[in-house]
Amino acid sequence: MSELSVQTSELPHDKQPALRVMPMPADLNPAGDVFGGWVMSMVDIAGAIPAVRRARSRVTTVAVNSFVFKQPVSVGDLVSFYADVSSVGRTSITVDVEVFAERDPENPVVVKVTEARLTYVALDDRGRKRPVPAE
Repeated sequence: MSELSVQTSELPHDKQPALRVMPMPADLNPAGDVFGGWVMSMVDIAGAIPAVRRARSRVTTVAVNSFVFKQPVSVGDLVSFYADVSSVGRTSITVDVEVFAERDPENPVVVKVTEARLTYVALDDRGRKRPVPAE
């Protein structure tokens, strides 16, 4: 991976992360990077947080509209997931998630590692689609 040019970034100053996690050795693939599926799972969890708040009910993921892995994630990275509602339909909520890794505590660097857009649907207590309430 040393051939990749690493674009350094900054954590968003005007937002709070929905989720912050440090991957562990059990989360690695055979190449020594964190499994993409682990990142996808955490993105889904982070995206559901603002969707649940907006729906005021449980939600389910109905689509992963886009998912871009920009850089690998490593053990020891502090991974921050920033999630914002981008649009609301009658029963659906679309959320954008940006993922940043904070690396090397002795010489700190922040790298944007993933961007994703997911769509959730609001559910009632019986698991059926329900309208998203007006704000």
